[in-house]
Order: sequence, then structure tokens, then C-alpha cells
Amino acid sequence: QVHLVESGGGLVQPGTSLRLSCVDSGTSFDRNGMAWFRQAPREEREFVAAISWGSSSKYYADSVKGRFTISRDNARNTAYLQMNSLELRDTAIYYCAAQKGMATRNQEDYQWWGQGTQVTVSS
Repeated sequence: QVHLVESGGGLVQPGTSLRLSCVDSGTSFDRNGMAWFRQAPREEREFVAAISWGSSSKYYADSVKGRFTISRDNARNTAYLQMNSLELRDTAIYYCAAQKGMATRNQEDYQWWGQGTQVTVSS
């Protein structure tokens, strides 16, 4: 079973950084692809970043490439999203997701989801 809990969101100013964490209390974390998605007010949920089970493959949305970094620590059953140079457009609820095996950009591929953590970028 997979149970994902995100943390680390908050209210920050433009140009600053946040690190989101996603802890899986299940037993298959090291065999699952992990991803972050986000949903801004009145927008569709969109892909942010994904990482394969062994961290050999990482994928990013163009809008965050060079600013965000996805990583994971399989020993801690935790995935991270380091967000630097935050912009107003990064304001959204950020969701962690997991799927068996591969990491992909498609939210339909992910079987398990966290409850989300709010990130607000405001001056």
C-alpha cells in the first residue's frame, strides 16, 4: 500500500526558495516512480517533475526547468522538490504522486496521490 503525505509548502516572496517533501508510509517506495504536479486556482492540474525509482531519469516541465530539482531518498521513503527562484506563477497546490515502476509526465499513469500542500508566492 502507498500513502503519500506532502509538507513544506508556505507563503514566500518572489525569488526565494522552498523545499517540498513527500513521505510514503508504504513498503514499495523504492520500486515506484514519483512525480510532482500542481494546480493553480481555476487551472487544470499540470505536471511539474518526475523521477524514476533509482533516480537515473528525471523529467521537468519547461516552466520549472533550471529552477526546480526533484530528488528522492529511498532509505527515508521520501521524495523532494527543491524550488528556487520562485515566481508568482508558481502559486498552486502541489501534489505528490506515485506509480509502479516508471516515472512519466502523465497524471493518468499515477495510481497514488497525496493530499497536496499549498505554495503561495506573493510580494
